[in-house]
Amino acid sequence: MQDQDYWRNKDPLWETALGVISTRSFPAIIDTADVMLKASGVRLIGYEKVGSGYVSAIVRGKIAEVRLAIQMGAEEAQKSGQLIATTLLPRPHPNMEFIFPFSSRLLGMLNGRDQRHSSQALGFLETRGFPAMVGAADAMLKSANVELLSYETIGSGLCTAIIQGSVTNVAVAIEAGIAEALRQKWELNAVTVIPRPLDDLVKTLPNVILEEEPQPLRLPINVKEAEKELVKIPLELSTASPTELPVELPIDFSTNSSTNSSPDLPLELPNLADLPNRSEIEPRENKDSES
Repeated sequence: MQDQDYWRNKDPLWETALGVISTRSFPAIIDTADVMLKASGVRLIGYEKVGSGYVSAIVRGKIAEVRLAIQMGAEEAQKSGQLIATTLLPRPHPNMEFIFPFSSRLLGMLNGRDQRHSSQALGFLETRGFPAMVGAADAMLKSANVELLSYETIGSGLCTAIIQGSVTNVAVAIEAGIAEALRQKWELNAVTVIPRPLDDLVKTLPNVILEEEPQPLRLPINVKEAEKELVKIPLELSTASPTELPVELPIDFSTNSSTNSSPDLPLELPNLADLPNRSEIEPRENKDSES
């Protein structure tokens, strides 16, 4: 009991579990790992090849998530008939981290898993015999716009070609590789296509091209608007009332024949009160017209 309390305080991974699932095909273990990652929140630690075609995928995470991942992975491996064995270890002893190949990516696990999906697809074609794998890889490259990344050997003559490209191109390439293997009467062991794999799966494969993560648009921090200049009004004009302001209209004397007038004199307007009323003017005009 004291030993458990000691490791619970010392080991941040104490409340996690370890899951191992084994198949006898490299494409089958890749397909199984993809299902486990997408079904739960586990992290893929890596693969272990022990020869004779046996390969295992190792996952780590919370106990409930690892249990779900192993269950979903076993069901997927049973569909292809390649399932060999599964193991679930809740709270594995820290001494195992130094002996078994479990600690290669445990430091990255503390920072969380890579949940970004790739827009590309991965294709795997496994044959028995190296010449058959080379011939199938050549047929795939000539049939679609894909790239041959690498190949894997797991013993018992099983060799797997790994290609990458868009989902459509990878599917076309895999069909071409299968057709070439059947035409040449090569022994075809397994094939699989992984559309939009998680980066956590992609990083465990050799020579796989990772997509660049889009960077946010960076704007300058110190953005200041230009200050508006204030228009200063003279104090004399701002305090004067409209009646106090002199109104002088200039007069053009260029056409005036009078020499006594001065262009500097202001225009004098008549007083409206001194003008005669209209009613007084109309009878006078009528009398003039009658006469």
